[in-house]
Amino acid sequence: MNICTCMVGRVRLLRLAADVPEARWAAASTVLFALGGVVHLLHGPTLVFWALYLACYAAGGWDPLLEGLRALRERRLDVDLLMVVAAVAAASIGAVFDGALLIVIFATSGALEALATRRTEESIRSLLTLAPERATRLGADDAEEEVDAAVLLPGDRVLVRPGERIGADGTVVDGISEVDQAGVTGEPLPVRREPGEAVYAGTVNGSGALVVRVEVPAGESVVARIVALVEEASATKARTQLLIERVEQRYSVLVVVATVALLTLPLAFGAAFEPTLLRAMTFMIVASPCAIVLATMPPLLAAMANAGRHGVLVRSAVALERLARVDRVALDKTGTLTRGVPEVTTVVPLAGHDRDTVLRLAAAAEQPSEHPVGRAVVAAAGGPAPRCSEFRSLAGRGVEATVVTDGDPRRVVVGAPRLLDDAAAGADDARAVVATLEAEGRTVVVVLLDGGAAGVLALTDTARPEAAAAVAATRGLTAAPPVLLTGDNAVAARALAGEVGIDDVRAGLLPHEKVTEVRALQADGTRLAVVGDGVNDAPALAGAHVGVAMGRSGSDLAVESADVVLVRDDLTALPQAVALARRAERVVRANLVIAGSVIVALVTWDVVGTLPLVLGVAGHEGSTVVVALNGMRLLRERAWRDAQPDAVAPARSSRRTSELSSVTSASTR
Repeated sequence: MNICTCMVGRVRLLRLAADVPEARWAAASTVLFALGGVVHLLHGPTLVFWALYLACYAAGGWDPLLEGLRALRERRLDVDLLMVVAAVAAASIGAVFDGALLIVIFATSGALEALATRRTEESIRSLLTLAPERATRLGADDAEEEVDAAVLLPGDRVLVRPGERIGADGTVVDGISEVDQAGVTGEPLPVRREPGEAVYAGTVNGSGALVVRVEVPAGESVVARIVALVEEASATKARTQLLIERVEQRYSVLVVVATVALLTLPLAFGAAFEPTLLRAMTFMIVASPCAIVLATMPPLLAAMANAGRHGVLVRSAVALERLARVDRVALDKTGTLTRGVPEVTTVVPLAGHDRDTVLRLAAAAEQPSEHPVGRAVVAAAGGPAPRCSEFRSLAGRGVEATVVTDGDPRRVVVGAPRLLDDAAAGADDARAVVATLEAEGRTVVVVLLDGGAAGVLALTDTARPEAAAAVAATRGLTAAPPVLLTGDNAVAARALAGEVGIDDVRAGLLPHEKVTEVRALQADGTRLAVVGDGVNDAPALAGAHVGVAMGRSGSDLAVESADVVLVRDDLTALPQAVALARRAERVVRANLVIAGSVIVALVTWDVVGTLPLVLGVAGHEGSTVVVALNGMRLLRERAWRDAQPDAVAPARSSRRTSELSSVTSASTR
């Protein structure tokens, strides 16, 4: 399943890349550069590898050139134009390989940015399909009329049949049902909805029919606000740039002005043209930021590649830079800290029944059910359950069926604790057990056998095996303790938080309220990483300093809104990725010192003395090679191992053991 999902994702990415012009040109320039490099290394004909390198210039350089010219029209000078000029200058003195490498780096960087932008836009558009296009509106005489959901107005009444998506935010005025709100609120189980309670567009109705009074127009629904919040946050974050890009304007102007001065001033005082031109060209070569670009990008790209090998996809160098500076982490509950699937954790038999009998009878009654609780009960029973007949779903309450056991037909009812109101015996004992289990934040169902209370089952969305260790490791890396942001109820949230070691709990949050909490947490300058998996988490992921999505269980919108994706849903990889990003930032600083020192030395030599062109090129390219090799050290496996916090290793071992146990158990069944 996961392999198929991964392959589908790669096919989608390749199709999308084919539709992005920047990606096509970047791919072409990279291929041409590689071919030229092969011919060059094999000492092939000079004309051939020169032609391939120049074709690489044309394929990858025209877009940065156009960007640079547009900037000039706006009276700005940016590093795109300077890179193209420096690449052309390098080719003019025979260093065509270096110029082509610079073109490839810039073309690839621009393509990645364009690709990420396009994917985010497509994911945002796809979110709009959560809400149905059509809805059944009821007239004054209860006549049904199918209309576009977009034309629904406050006050309209809408009929929602079993299994349909709700077409608008509103209030239930008739009917009882269970509604799956996981996509909006993140609650792991469907919730009972009856007259007077709110429902949201895009959520899925259960087994009962509902009549909903529309409260807000389609453009103001929770889903529409999610779209608006993600778009707003993505646009804001796009303005953040790397250090080299933040100073590119001033640096580019300085280099151009200095080059022109070195050419014109000596000529004004009668200097010879050729040596003056050679000095100015040498200055442009040694002052060009090739080494600084390579001081920055290779360590970041190496760290991204290393993290990718270990299941952490970092979308861009900008995202890695942000990840390195995280000083607090906020985590979602359902599907992030937990598995996102309820499991039966406690079985309390009553009235002389034994545990296995209660669980087996409950599983038999739930076998035809598609409800998450029913699937969890069947899974907990393990072995084959008796067949049932006369199965019936009780809207918003549970299920009932006839189960034959020991040759006798027995009537079994499984469902919400309110069923105890109709119990013939054992109701008081069952209510006491229910109260205790619900106080612990668990979901509770009761089992009635022939009208009497036979047992109580408690279900919990269990924490991931590595969650506590990941939280502990994260706490050790950041300046402030982690915080839990969830749409689930406060009791369940606090119970889970206590289990994994989180003290700050903020529960019952709708998507826009999560964004408000994120903004409040970042108001004092805190750089917050938000980890989530659902559509309801997407606005918070997009609005955070760094958004981190769960790759396997995450929704498409959450994955596309995030800067970092935990491909294997392994939370312990997050603190390691943060530590690796910080190491990459330290390497970048060291590289900038090396590259900057060499540039200053060579520029000074060229300005106050006579720097031979050969030495200038050798010094410039030598520093480029040194910083590139220094950055490539982050590709080694040791770099990832060294980033592993002490708490992570045992947790990862426990996770592998748990997964192996699950596989073994499944194969045994």
